[in-house]
Amino acid sequence: MTTIEMKKQNKVTTLSQFIAEEQAKYPGSSGNLSKIFRDIKLAAKMVNRDVRKAGLVDILGAHGSTNIQGEEVKKLDVIANEEFIHSLSSGGDCCAIISEEEDYVRHLNPEAKYVLAMDPLDGSSNIDVNAAIGTIFSIYRRVSPLGSEAIEADCLQKGENQVAAGYIIYGSSTMLVYTTGNGVNGFTLDGSIGDFCLSHPNMTTPEDGKIYSVNEGNYNKFPEGVKKYIEQCKDKAMSARYIGSMVADFHRNLIKGGIFMYPSTAKAPNGKLRLMYECNPMAFLTEQAGGRATTGSQRILEVEPTELHQRVPVIMGSSNMVSELESML
Repeated sequence: MTTIEMKKQNKVTTLSQFIAEEQAKYPGSSGNLSKIFRDIKLAAKMVNRDVRKAGLVDILGAHGSTNIQGEEVKKLDVIANEEFIHSLSSGGDCCAIISEEEDYVRHLNPEAKYVLAMDPLDGSSNIDVNAAIGTIFSIYRRVSPLGSEAIEADCLQKGENQVAAGYIIYGSSTMLVYTTGNGVNGFTLDGSIGDFCLSHPNMTTPEDGKIYSVNEGNYNKFPEGVKKYIEQCKDKAMSARYIGSMVADFHRNLIKGGIFMYPSTAKAPNGKLRLMYECNPMAFLTEQAGGRATTGSQRILEVEPTELHQRVPVIMGSSNMVSELESML
């Protein structure tokens, strides 16, 4: 192999380079979206640092408070939320941020044209046991005039209005996966250079899979159609895989093929997962990777949001598997 061939083979594309190349395809682009990704990348590296040293310093365990959903807040939830907000506030390219960890809209630069929704640390119940966790984010273009404070209509938009969405998974390696509506690409953090490098270009999910991900502890409370589908999965000797972190379960199924479910139950008729912070961004990614995402009765990206912390049932993943379950509902 010649030196030139070796250089080509070892060529690394960083997230910043990739975004710059994509931006160059649109001459009229202002570059603000690229700057938001720069700020997300910085915050992700800080959260990754904190996750990696979680057992060495006092950032494990409960924070001693609950969020608006009545769930126990972990210390790392609070840390991750503040790190993302600080990075995005410093960048100045968001007019508002809505977070799963905050009751209200966080207003930022009124001159900025983007709104960001985020779950700063998804799967926080796994923190203390060293299982994979993640960050989910979603970006919308504001609908109100520039120069004014963001309004509710800016923050409560249908998922089909997203201009970008993605997640960071903090696992055996740290990856950032995102879409801007032109496919899905994954980047792995290379600690030796301190940057995310393209490792999974043009990610697509198989039309069929052999994995089903659902909390079967709630089986008796599921709709009959969901029960029937789960029994069918067992009859086919499919693998049951459920971590309890949406990012981790979604990431595995995206790559290998499978279905992720958090359906309605008698106790939670609207499901558990949040439309703005979890369902919309993951649904956007699912569809861009060739899969499907539904509430069981409606395409998730077409759901009209009515409140910041709205919940919806979720069924997403390989298209044939989702369609089959949908037919049973």
